[in-house]
Amino acid sequence: MTPGWPAAGAGTPMRAAIAALGLALGLAATGLATAGTVERWREAWPETDFDRHAVPLSEIRSGGPPRDGIPPIEDPRFEPVEAARDRIAAREPVISLDISGDARAYPLSILIWHEIVNDTVGGTPVAVTYCPLCNTGIVFERVVDGTVTTFGTTGKLRHSDLVMYDRATESWWQQYGGRAIVGEKTGDELDAVLSHMESFADFAERHPKGRVLRPPEGSRRAYGRNPYEGYDASSRPFLYDGTYDGPGSPLMRVVTVPGRAEAWSLALLRQKGRLRAGDLELSWRPGQASALDSARIAEGRDVGSVTVMRVGEDGARGAIVHKIPFAFAFRAFNPGAPIHHPD
Repeated sequence: MTPGWPAAGAGTPMRAAIAALGLALGLAATGLATAGTVERWREAWPETDFDRHAVPLSEIRSGGPPRDGIPPIEDPRFEPVEAARDRIAAREPVISLDISGDARAYPLSILIWHEIVNDTVGGTPVAVTYCPLCNTGIVFERVVDGTVTTFGTTGKLRHSDLVMYDRATESWWQQYGGRAIVGEKTGDELDAVLSHMESFADFAERHPKGRVLRPPEGSRRAYGRNPYEGYDASSRPFLYDGTYDGPGSPLMRVVTVPGRAEAWSLALLRQKGRLRAGDLELSWRPGQASALDSARIAEGRDVGSVTVMRVGEDGARGAIVHKIPFAFAFRAFNPGAPIHHPD
């Protein structure tokens, strides 16, 4: 699933990693699910009901690692913002959330190696998730049918996006929309939690007393390095079998809002600075590094940060849930939907 997975101790350049993983997996030719593959899944996942699924099983493919081969963080450690300044550069991207005054930041320099953090914030059990291949950073309540649980990585992908599983029922969940696609809970959806993908400096300014995720104790992974060097400048997504017919490039970032079958490119927001779309107000500001550009995440090019507000009839504004996937991922899950982009 991650090109850096085979080398836990050091980042692996994107092109070399793709070549190595391609030899191991036969790339697209053998990665997609076949009848024999599904039978092996049944053996490996005896608690998962593969007779119940919302999508064709043939759309699900191996990403490389086994179950939890990309290890979720189960007992997250944190440090104060001031202490984190010695470790995290101002422009480094983080996923941040604030629940009942409990403000926390999860650096992508850590999430890029783990993809899921099971945590409790402000008394709310959450799963903080990040899929590097789609650039989707989404926080969910980790509650399935009223039961608090934790989430892990299946080692599978669909449309290049992380497929998670819950440890209560071992159902498989699409990270992009938080919907169960295989197993007992097929069709159920997780509740998304308001979060932001922003720079560490922006988080620290808004939450000087906030807390910042530390790497797991004893881990030897190369935190701070980008195992997907050059990925978001690539011409084609990794382990993706679909097509993309524009506008722009398949790996450009776009902004999406749940319930709206349209997206806005960051190129458009960068050009305009702020725009209105019905009751939505979208704005862009510089200062956030791409986690998927340079070998060192802190040195990634500036892709900026986005804020999405809903504007009431009285003019009141409130931040709302949104995500910033790559364009190909948005289209994969919203076929034919418009993407607003500069001419």
